Amino acid sequence: MIEAKNVSLVYENGTVALRDVNLHIEPGEIVYITGPSGSGKTSFLKLLMGIEYPTTGRLKVMKQTMSKINASNIRRLRQNIGPVFQEFKLIRGRTALENVMLGMRFLGFPPKKMHEYAVEALKNVGLEHKISSLVDNLSWGESQRVAIARAIARRPSLIIADEPTGNLDIDNAMNIMDLLVSFRDQNTTVIITTHATHLIEGREEGTFIRIDNGNLSIERKGEALV
Repeated sequence: MIEAKNVSLVYENGTVALRDVNLHIEPGEIVYITGPSGSGKTSFLKLLMGIEYPTTGRLKVMKQTMSKINASNIRRLRQNIGPVFQEFKLIRGRTALENVMLGMRFLGFPPKKMHEYAVEALKNVGLEHKISSLVDNLSWGESQRVAIARAIARRPSLIIADEPTGNLDIDNAMNIMDLLVSFRDQNTTVIITTHATHLIEGREEGTFIRIDNGNLSIERKGEALV
């Protein structure tokens, strides 16, 4: 799924975002990434999505060597990645269904498949009763679920969630975290970055990565990951 060997990322201004990263992530793993602001968490996610490229080292995502990937393969790769961000970026004045479908339209999915997948995704996040509701009228937690539905509608092999529980109360935050983790049952790899370490402290399975000043420390828990 993901293999990094001696990967570093240095921006043009000389900022070292990641230092000599070595990491292997299998299909179906749940990965939690923590660390202070500016530590390199978001930079790591940008590498996985092909927004940034390694300065040195080799990174492979779903068999694609990121330093050599071309535009058409980037598009195919992103069709298999479901991103979830703290800022939902939902389009006001549109329904939940329309927002989920728009996420696929930009990636070239056929209209019939877009509708089918979008309805299924909204059902999977418990929003089948809100399919025709304008996103303007949804609660914060419901809006986050629409954002997750938009990510999973394309049936991705990899879900990337960057601070997905920001601004949520503890109960809604736990529900969103549990929902994201549940997709690993479909052999989907799920990567979550969070400042809210209390949401993951009691979890007994997963790969736990801390990034500090561009350096990674990794701990794996659970028999399935040994």
